[in-house]
Amino acid sequence: SDWANLPQNLLDSILERLTLLSDYLRFNIVCASWHSVAKHNKSRRAKMTAPMLLLQTKKRGTWSLYNVEEDKVLNLQLKIPNKRFCGSSKEWLIFVDRDLVVTLVNPFFRVKGRIKKENSIICLPPLNPEYLSWFSKTNYFVFKATISADPILNANDYIVVVIYEEFCRLAFIRPGKDTTWTYVDERWSLIQEVVPIRDEFYAVDRWGNLLSFDSVDQFKCNVESKAYNNTNQRSAKQYLVALNEKDFLMVERYTTWDDDFKRETMEFKVFEFSFVKCDWVETNNLGDVAIFVGDNSSIYVVASNDYGCQSNCIYFTHDNYRMGMDFKPWGPNDIGVYNIKTRSISQPFMKNAITMMKLTNRPPIWIAPPF
Repeated sequence: SDWANLPQNLLDSILERLTLLSDYLRFNIVCASWHSVAKHNKSRRAKMTAPMLLLQTKKRGTWSLYNVEEDKVLNLQLKIPNKRFCGSSKEWLIFVDRDLVVTLVNPFFRVKGRIKKENSIICLPPLNPEYLSWFSKTNYFVFKATISADPILNANDYIVVVIYEEFCRLAFIRPGKDTTWTYVDERWSLIQEVVPIRDEFYAVDRWGNLLSFDSVDQFKCNVESKAYNNTNQRSAKQYLVALNEKDFLMVERYTTWDDDFKRETMEFKVFEFSFVKCDWVETNNLGDVAIFVGDNSSIYVVASNDYGCQSNCIYFTHDNYRMGMDFKPWGPNDIGVYNIKTRSISQPFMKNAITMMKLTNRPPIWIAPPF
């Protein structure tokens, strides 16, 4: 009857038999000893990190989480600003205000009904590029953003990188060391995506050129890593997906527009980068992997470990798409799951989640929950 003092090997055995995220969370809050086992069971934690969709509710500044695994909206509300998030990385959201102040917010530190944790919001110095236009007065001045590490656990070492308008160039800051932003050589523009890998950041531009930047050497571009992608130029957008500390994929998204000028995704293509050929090589098989793309930093998971995720599939959301001078989000209509093998798109989200998405023009964004 002494549940708190059950042997660790027995608790590990119980933990390994859980298949639902909700059961894992319940196990986690039984008592301090069970929480400790859940926290230190790395293999089980790795199986419970499938991304969730962050959905804005009807109440301003309140968001909910949709669990794809269990096909349900969780009974958990997060109090975070009513902003367009330009990135979701390391469990943090990133947005920019009209004063061009870049802000990090951890939604899991701001649960409604609980005391907000310290440092749940981190404000960085404002961007001040050489050229500014009317883009600077919108929520879309920062096209996309990412961070290299958790800003609380790595306060002196993390790096924030943004792709800023109007030519989609790169800027970065090391908050523990810098007081101002550093702007990468303006020759590199129309950047679509940037991801951190070890001490480098890799970026891909509109034409599939791969650029690497050494964060230690003030983001000097390593031109030898530059390659040209000769794929069909009708692709709408490129994403980079870091698989580990040395491998990454590029995902190309192909879209069309209906009579109401609403975007619809038609298909995806996936490419591996060959450093031998210095070029992209298309692949038609992700194996036991699922990829999540959108305004977040692109995420991959091992599907067999994350129950409910379909392998060899790409989960996508409606994200920011640069179409001329028009930045209207058009609502979250372009969402679904693309099966690479069958080249088909399905709509796996339940009716309640779809209804919530349509209540607002703020597109949903993927975020990986912490444990």
